[in-house]
Amino acid sequence: MSDSSSPRDDGPTSLALGPLAGIRVLELATVIMGPYAGQLLGDLGADVIKVEHGAIDSSRVMGGGPNPELSGIALNLHRNKRSVGLDLKAPAGRDVFLRLLATCDVMITNIRPSALARLRLTYEDLAESMPRLVYCQSQGFAVGSDDEDRPAYDDIIQAMTGLPWLNQVVLGQTAFVPTLVGDKSVGLTIAYGVLAALVHRERTGEGQRVEVPMFNAVLSFNLVEHLSRATIPGGPAGYGRIMSSLRGPHRTLDGYVAIMPYTDANWTALCGAVDRMDILERPWFANHASRLHHADRVFGDLAEIVAERTTEEWLDICARHDIPASAVPSLDEIVNDPVTHRGVLVDAAHPLVGDYRQIAPAVTMSKTPGSVRRHAPLVAENSEEVLREVGYSNDEIAALIASHAVGVARERHDESPDVA
Repeated sequence: MSDSSSPRDDGPTSLALGPLAGIRVLELATVIMGPYAGQLLGDLGADVIKVEHGAIDSSRVMGGGPNPELSGIALNLHRNKRSVGLDLKAPAGRDVFLRLLATCDVMITNIRPSALARLRLTYEDLAESMPRLVYCQSQGFAVGSDDEDRPAYDDIIQAMTGLPWLNQVVLGQTAFVPTLVGDKSVGLTIAYGVLAALVHRERTGEGQRVEVPMFNAVLSFNLVEHLSRATIPGGPAGYGRIMSSLRGPHRTLDGYVAIMPYTDANWTALCGAVDRMDILERPWFANHASRLHHADRVFGDLAEIVAERTTEEWLDICARHDIPASAVPSLDEIVNDPVTHRGVLVDAAHPLVGDYRQIAPAVTMSKTPGSVRRHAPLVAENSEEVLREVGYSNDEIAALIASHAVGVARERHDESPDVA
């Protein structure tokens, strides 16, 4: 845990409702992509109901953690949500789902189109009876394409959108980016697509179908800078400065440092501080455009200079001359040091698993701040509560549970955690 001076969250912690207060989201999604979008909307105040059916959502176990249903990932990914267990293949379970959905503003799903069709839960199945519903589906590839039902995970989408190739160019080895950049960037795209559709509904009263194919979203994300000269047909793709194998971080006398002298003023200050103004006489330092065009030469010259001093010396020089720079800490160093993580992590206490690190909402707002109001639930922990809210009597709920159309939580906190 971080030191005792860091903030602490001990339970549904904030009375701040957030800008999405009053919006109810039904999350019919697993793994990272859809649930991350649900978390973002929940942090902004939405009432997110996670419908869980069939096999346990792998995000509940991936990476291991303190409880068989609450991995370290799940403790943050499923916060601000309530969990309802439903058998969507059972007529009674589907009826409950539809009754619950009728109270929702948004549905998010990453179930493949053919499975949604079998469950009769496509947008076309629902739109007539729920015209205000914002229905967001996100799967590997666009609905209506030949690949609409092709399975896809982050690794597959990374491969198809050029990310391992970029690593090959830079590192000499084909490799995935070591973060779930596909899942998370698509989750962000889902969130802004849903928010835009809610704005439209506020203005017109109309719901609509929102689709975010993973391939489309990640390739668009990757091409922001890498379409580059290929923006004009016939030109080569790839942004040279980013693709330089000499980009850094650069080795110092005792470690590594990331230095980004970007402007003319930055370069003049840096070279002047270490009495190497001769560097700027080299032709590739003529101006900003020239430095970008000759990135390998520029980064090579920077590496030569950086190797002559310690990391601390460089951080001091850069701080004095307002040059962007950073040490290169490990993830363990970042998460264990409140100074280094800058308040992104706060200490929290889950009622079942105890102390954990909570990732603070990244968006801050002066009038309607986001917050963590609910800790991550067990599978189906909130089934009875939510069913009562949508009008089921205690006897009806008991009958649905007895028929296995509705699931309830099993507190398995004494079992060993599943490590994946």
